[in-house]
Formats: sequence, C-alpha cells, structure tokens
Amino acid sequence: MSGRRRPAAVTAQGWGWRHAGRRAWAVAGLDLAIEAGERVLLLGASGSGKSTLLAGLAGLLHGQDSGEAAGRLTIDGVAPSEARDRTGLLLQDPEAQLVMARAGDDVAFGPENHGVARPEIWRRVEEALAVVGFPYPRDRATAALSGGEKQRLALAGVLASRPGLLLLDEPTANLDPAAAAQVRAAVGDALAASGATLVLVEHRVAEWLPLIDRVVVLGEGTAVLADGPPGRVFAAAAAGSLRAAGVWPPDRIPVRRTARAPAGGRERLVARGLSATYRGAPVPAVRSAGLTLPAGTATAVVGPSGSGKSTLALMAAGLLRPGAGWVVATDQPDRPLHRRRPSSLARAVGTVFQNPEHQFITPTVRRELLLAPRRLGWPTERAQGRADELLDRLGLTTLAEANPFTLSGGQKRRLSVATALSVAAPVLVLDEPTFGQDARTWDELADLLAGVRDEGGALLIVSHDEAFVAAVADRTFVMTAGRLTSLQPEPEPSAAVVR
Repeated sequence: MSGRRRPAAVTAQGWGWRHAGRRAWAVAGLDLAIEAGERVLLLGASGSGKSTLLAGLAGLLHGQDSGEAAGRLTIDGVAPSEARDRTGLLLQDPEAQLVMARAGDDVAFGPENHGVARPEIWRRVEEALAVVGFPYPRDRATAALSGGEKQRLALAGVLASRPGLLLLDEPTANLDPAAAAQVRAAVGDALAASGATLVLVEHRVAEWLPLIDRVVVLGEGTAVLADGPPGRVFAAAAAGSLRAAGVWPPDRIPVRRTARAPAGGRERLVARGLSATYRGAPVPAVRSAGLTLPAGTATAVVGPSGSGKSTLALMAAGLLRPGAGWVVATDQPDRPLHRRRPSSLARAVGTVFQNPEHQFITPTVRRELLLAPRRLGWPTERAQGRADELLDRLGLTTLAEANPFTLSGGQKRRLSVATALSVAAPVLVLDEPTFGQDARTWDELADLLAGVRDEGGALLIVSHDEAFVAAVADRTFVMTAGRLTSLQPEPEPSAAVVR
C-alpha cells in the first residue's frame, strides 16, 4: 500500500489493568519498550492479557466504569487515548469492529473520522480492499459476509487509516489457509510501505515468522516470561521451559487422537438435499448438501471462507430452517430438527457458534454452564458436578463468577464449547472450536472432543484449523461455493430415516 506515516514507539512502565468487577488483574506490573518500526509477536497463555494490552495501546481502556489502571502506558510519550489517530487495531471478533451497512463505507469510516480528504478516502478504500483480497464490490452488505470475509474487511479498514502502530489480535483465526496467506501478504505489504510498528497476537506462528523480528511472552497477569529474537525464544519453548505459557513452537506437530473403536456406528443425524439462500444474495449459500453423522465419529467440514460452511452447520443444528431438504436426529426421525421444541432440540444437539458471544445469556460463567442442565430438569447436584468438571478441564475455574463478556477471546471460545458439552447431547455441531487457543488449551479441547466421540457421540466440526482436523476428524468434507463433497464414501442412512 502506498503512503508512509512515522512509526510509533511504545513504553509500558509498571502498567496494569483490572477489568471492572474482577478481582484479578488482567495485566500487572508490565515493563516493556518497543522501538519505532519494530515487529513484535506477543505470545502467552490464553487469558494472559495479550488482548488487554492491545486494547490499552489502542486507547480503549479508560474511565472508572470499565476498570482500573496502574502504572504508565504511552505511545510516543503520550497516553494512548491521545494517540488514537496513530494506532490501528484489528480485534479478535470482526463483528465488534464493523460499524457500517456497506463494505466500502465501513473501510472509509476511519479515514473520514481522521479528516482525510474525500477523494483520498475512496482511493484508500479501493486500495485496501484490493490488498486484503476482498471478493466483493464496495456496496456489498456487511451483514451478508461470512466470518472470514468480515475479518478481511475489518483489516482493510485498519490499513486504510495508515496507522503508525499496527495492532493485530489473531488476524487469521477464522480464515481458510489461502485467505490467511493473503492477509499475511497484505500486512507485509502494508509494513513495507509504511514502516509501521507491529504488535501481533497469534498462537499459530510459523507462517508469520518472516514478518517478525522480536518475540515477547507474557505470563498470566504478571511479568514478561521471555523477550528476544524468535529463534532464541522458540528454542526455549521447544525445550519445554515455556510450556506453561502455552507457546506453540513453529515446528510442533499435534498428536493424532485415534478413535478407540472403528468409526461408523448407528447414525445420530441425517441431512439430505439441504439448500439455503439469504435474502438479497444472488446465489445460494448452500446447494443440495447431504451428510450422515454416525455415532462414534468426528466429521469435519473444511473449505474457503464464505463457501457456506457456517450456514450448513446452522441447518445441521436445527437452528436455521432449510430452504429445501431436511435434517433429522434419529431419536425422532419423523420430525425435522428445525421444527422441534427448544428443550427437545437441546437434548438432541449441542451447538458451538462461530461467534461465542452469540450464545451467552447469563451474567456469570458458572450460570452459563448450569443454564441448559437446569432447563432440562437435571438435579442440582448433577448439574453443579458437570459444571465443575468442565470448568476444571477447560481452565475456567478461577473465572466461574466472571461475566462471560469480559473473558478473553480464547476463554470465551472454551466457555462456548463447555456450554455445548454441559448436557452431553448425542450430536455436537461446532463452528471453529479451537480459535484463540494456546498449545496447552488446544490440546485439552482436542482431548475433550475426541473423548466425546469415543463415548459414542457424533461430531460435526467446521474448521480452518488443519492441525485440529488432522488430529480429531475421522471423515472430511470440502465445501466449495455452497457445494459439499465428501473425501470418503458416505454411509447410507437406515430405512427408518429415508424419506
């Protein structure tokens, strides 16, 4: 991208932040200096304060209502709230960043608020959309975009403002490999053209290393655990000294979770002829898709961002009425899932949405885990025991009384998986279940979900995480432009569910 702006320097002196209503500090006593033009990869366990630091640098943490600060955090010697025109932040959740109804207007929002001349605004918009590979014209409705497409649009909006400090919070977490490579190339081009300082939060780091000259590892709410060139820090991680921080060495190969029994038990869910078209869309999101989920299997659906995977998942979970076709769980093969009462559907299918915040409705983490069991009439002791087990397995025990919306992105994702597991439904539909996880929590999620499969559950996993698919899935489908193709023979459903 053209245009150059002076890179910004960052200084933290004993800086900390505690979110309102929380006893523990998200970050405490941080001492850190980042020189202008440095490219820093920020690592640490899920919940160690990485996103909090980025929010602080973007000037988003201020005022007693949102929390309590300690120490000093500056950008070029001034408070971040006074340097917002120097920073650009890409959030973990792109929906929290998109503010306009049309794609071009959203990218123009930042430059317009910074007083850029109108002809220059639209030149920047076109350039930014092109550099991130946005596949639609400027008038595309933002509400019609997939999660991955929204992420690319949000990045375009950040780049269009020409920040001197570029803050990226897991910018490729919800992107397919090809789109992720395009985003990394876009960031590289922007850095080369602008000379901006980069602070990147990312757990899966191998592909980002060519853009990085320094790695900083944060402890959980405490000091810096490691700081130095990538080679030195990752050598320490490979030796195990940073294992507690969840650092994922670039060459780490996850262990395959082999099924305990041969796949292919009795079907739990059958879908045939599924199609869906969103209002105003020129083509269907899903076209005549079918699949069968046998007991004791994990089925993965992969494919490009925007190809219809999440729409398929919503129909498979009974949460979206198909435009054509049908889905049944075989406990009630005569009743389509989308027509079942909520309590009946909850007993049959557990769901993890692409955006975890879409499924939180209670004020605390513990209440979120107790909600479904209580609605289904579980005894109190049983419900509480299940909640305690999930809190422990997924590292959320100390956050049991926290508001779900104050958690880090990785913690929110683990809570969303836990809520889906809370009533042990025979079918689980999971959309990007591993985003935001460090190596340690990623392993725990893989073990937990493989255990559900091995106990006879049927899993449908929508994911761009190739390592997770390789570690857990027994069968893989590819979604391309709404069409679903199986990479393995598809079993025929029993006569009881053939229509």
